[in-house]
Formats: sequence, structure tokens, C-alpha cells
Amino acid sequence: MDIKKLVRPELVSMKGYVPIEPTEVLSQRAELPADKIIKLDGNENPYGCSPRVYQALATYPYYHNYPDPEQRELRKALEEYTGLGRRHIVCGTGSDELIDLILRLFLRPGDEVINCPPTFGMYPFSTDVCGGRVVEVPRTEDFALDIAGIKKALTGRTKVIFVASPNNPTGNTATGKEIMEIVGTGRVVVVDEAYFEFSDVSVANLVPATPNLIVLRTFSKWAGLAGLRIGYGFFPVEIAGYLLKIKQPYNASAPAQAAVLASLADIEYLRANVTRMVGERERLFGKLKELGWLKPYPSQANFILCSLRYSPAVIASEAKQSLAQQVWQQLRKKGIFVRYFDTPLLKDCLRISVGRPEDTDALVKALKEVKHG
Repeated sequence: MDIKKLVRPELVSMKGYVPIEPTEVLSQRAELPADKIIKLDGNENPYGCSPRVYQALATYPYYHNYPDPEQRELRKALEEYTGLGRRHIVCGTGSDELIDLILRLFLRPGDEVINCPPTFGMYPFSTDVCGGRVVEVPRTEDFALDIAGIKKALTGRTKVIFVASPNNPTGNTATGKEIMEIVGTGRVVVVDEAYFEFSDVSVANLVPATPNLIVLRTFSKWAGLAGLRIGYGFFPVEIAGYLLKIKQPYNASAPAQAAVLASLADIEYLRANVTRMVGERERLFGKLKELGWLKPYPSQANFILCSLRYSPAVIASEAKQSLAQQVWQQLRKKGIFVRYFDTPLLKDCLRISVGRPEDTDALVKALKEVKHG
């Protein structure tokens, strides 16, 4: 039996999403103990979650019951945290699930989704899985949105437009004016604010009065809950109702909900960590700029994108590898993991997550050794 004949043909040929790997796997690959790994490839929080989360998970008494499918206590707490009414809020297993649900809600086979690369890979991935067609409108040379290009790309089948702000992997934000100009096209506009806490730039307050604007956020980055997979979004009331209807009934797990409630009860601790990371982001930017052969781009997230400026002769040549991959490979041997890109729009670029001060120091030392061979 040829199973491939039964699979949707567009899924047979689609490219999968390339995920980052956990510390234990990186430890094995680098042949170093886990505590020697410096993980700067996933935009994760190096300080972890609130200590109250561990206590909440240890004492939670209802693991034998299904979690609240309507996420009532969770949405109430998020209302208090964000100032937006709970009827606008829907939670998911990370914002990734909400991206998938939004596309499932609006797309019919062949409908179009506008994507603005370089940006988060889940937008085209989920579009493909949901049977849509990705229409790419590349960002400008300085990674700004091409508003005119977006408008020109619109057709009768355009349903959704994705905008990440701050954008991953470039770190820059879109202005409220730009977002509202796109909203004016009448399509569903999804603004992904996964890194909002590192920038404080948001259009979430516009959602209640804007019937086609959606804003997504997550607890993975600022709150250190990436492993528990919990995100949320602000939706017009009508869209929120549809999403609550079509989501998996128990999508936000009991541990994840308990962890969010504990995190929101310890806001000052988490905000202090965010402040530390923002300060370290600026220090890291300065250190990378001093190297001379890296061009770091200003960022309002918890990572910095860098392009490489030097000749292949500077480092040991390895056939069939890009410059960025060669640097990545040499850092990896030292137990330092960053993310490299070799796409047309990100030729020879590295994305470096903000770590602790000692992580920055180790990275810069290793980069100096790469430069000098």
C-alpha cells in the first residue's frame, strides 16, 4: 500500500519547520556536560521562570482532572494583567497553536496569506498545513514593512496578513500607523507581539474597536515558560467566540494554566529579569559591534541579528558551508549555540539570543578566536 497516494499532495512536498533543540541534545552533540552548554539559539529566558511556578506545579491538586476548557480563571488573570476584557482573550499551547487556529478559521484551500520575510517561519508553515497559499512580500533593505508591496499583492483570495512586531529574527518593530494602514485593507491582520515585554510597543489596545485586528503574545520568552507551551491572543469578540468553538477543548494544560497564574502573581520578579535582559542586550550589541567583522542590527527583542562582513579566508574554509554556518560550527565545538541563516534575504546572518553577562563574555571571547583562526 502506497500511503503517499492518500496524503494531501501539497504536504508531501512542503518544507518542514526547522526547530531548535533542547539542551540535553545539544550537550550530546557538543560532547560537553549540559551545564557547560551556552544556549543562545532559541530566544529563551536564561533566568528561567518565577520560583513561584515550581511551587505551584508541585502543589497543584487536580492533575487527574481535565483543565477548564473555557480558561476562565486564566482569562480573568490576563484581563487584570493586560487591561483588556477577558471576552477578547483566548489562550493556546503557545502562540503557535493560535496561529494555526486563526488560519483554520479563515482559510479555504487556495486562499492566500501575505507573509513579510524575513520573519517567523511558523506563518508559512501553518499556511501550508492549512491548505493556503503563501504570498511573500519581502521587507525592505532595513527590514521595514513594504506597505505599498503588501497592498499591491492583495487579491480577492487574500484572507490574512501576518506582521511580527518586534520581528523575529530582525528585532525591529512596526509602527501603529503602519499596522492601521494594513488593517485598512479589510483583511484579517495578525500582529505577533511575542517579544512585547522587551519593547513595550503594542497595538493591543486597538483590538476592541477594530474588527479585523488580532494581537498574539506568549509566556515563552519574558516569563520563562517555553517548555510549558502557553500563549494568548487579543481578538475581536466575534473572532474570539469562533476560536473558542473550534479549538481543542482542553488545549491549555492544567500545569500551563497554573504556571501562568503563579507568574502573574510574581510580576515584579519577572519584570526585573526583563530589565536585566534589556540591559544585557545593549551590552551585547556594543560588544558585537566592536568586533568589526559583524554588523549587529538594533533590536527591541531579546536577541540580536548580525550579518557577517568578512572574507572566507578569515576562517578555516569548509566546502559547501556558508560563512555563517562556519562560524556556527566553530562556536558549537565550544558549546556555544546560536542560530545561523543562509537564505537569500538573510545571507550569512547569525541570530544571537540575549543570555546572562557571563554568556555574553564567553561568546565574545569565542568570536574573537574565530576571527583570528
